[in-house]
Amino acid sequence: MLSEEVWRELRAQGTTRRFRAREVMLRQGSPGTHLLALTDGIAQVLRREEGGAVTWLAFRGRGDLLGEVSVFHGTSRSAEVVALTPCTAVVLDAQRFQRFVEERGLVMDLMRQAFTRLRESDAHRTELLTLPVVVRLARALLRLAELGGHADGSGSVRLSGLAQEELAQAIGVTRNAASTGLQRLREADAVETARRVIVVKDLVALRRWAAAE
Repeated sequence: MLSEEVWRELRAQGTTRRFRAREVMLRQGSPGTHLLALTDGIAQVLRREEGGAVTWLAFRGRGDLLGEVSVFHGTSRSAEVVALTPCTAVVLDAQRFQRFVEERGLVMDLMRQAFTRLRESDAHRTELLTLPVVVRLARALLRLAELGGHADGSGSVRLSGLAQEELAQAIGVTRNAASTGLQRLREADAVETARRVIVVKDLVALRRWAAAE
């Protein structure tokens, strides 16, 4: 939602930090003393419920802000952000970020981003209730390919570091159900899989699966 120029200026306000895959980037329940501007990698947003259940909320990629809600509201973090792949982010102090937003007149831009995320969350909840598993799976893979996949010389997209359990969590099914869905996509020659690696071989075919209802 921010222009490249503003994004560059924003990154200059903080310090760069690198996170290992599976490292907690922002912890649920912690105070909103800072936020992150994600510059590389893919992160996932999770909420840990009482009793130990974990609810997947979103994937985030380059250009996304993480933790800005608690910064603006002055509340503790309502969710946890975990690096799905190795990530690089700029750590921004809360007060310095707020001044930057006010000085640049970015409040409306950030509000639009918040509304967009709310619509995405609503759409995702609807998908969980109405769409077949393989369709949800195709849509999740397309989203990940857009966020952080690296195209190789053949035009395919390699998604490294992604466990099937995490993919299953993102689409609200068991690991076995996700495996069955991946098998259908493999049979259609849309994807290939290995340990913690999914290669999207045919984006056009995957989009056809994602469009089915």
